[in-house]
Amino acid sequence: MELLRRFCVGDPRMEATAGETWAHVLDRRTAALVRLGALIAASAPTASMRSAVDEAITAGVSVSEIVGVLDGMVSISGLPRAVAAAPRIAAALGYEEELTSDDI
Repeated sequence: MELLRRFCVGDPRMEATAGETWAHVLDRRTAALVRLGALIAASAPTASMRSAVDEAITAGVSVSEIVGVLDGMVSISGLPRAVAAAPRIAAALGYEEELTSDDI
C-alpha cells in the first residue's frame, strides 16, 4: 500500500528503488509477458523488443503466448502499434523473412 501511495503522490524517492517490487511479486514468466506488452504499447525499438522476446523465451514463454500478447494488445494500444511491433517480434523469434513477405 505504501508503494501505491508513493506512486499516487509522485514521490521522487521511488526512482531509486523502482522495479524492486516487480521481482518479488511476479514470477519470471509473468514479468516477461508484462514487459513485452508494455514494449508493444510503447512502440519500442527493435533492440528492446528482441531483448524482451529473448527474456520471455528464457523464462519459458511459448511462441503462442508471445503472439497472444501481441493479439491482446490490439484492444489496449490499437492495431497500428501491434502491426508495427509484429515484424520486430518476428525477427526476434527468427521468423522475419518468412512472415514479412508480400505473399501473405
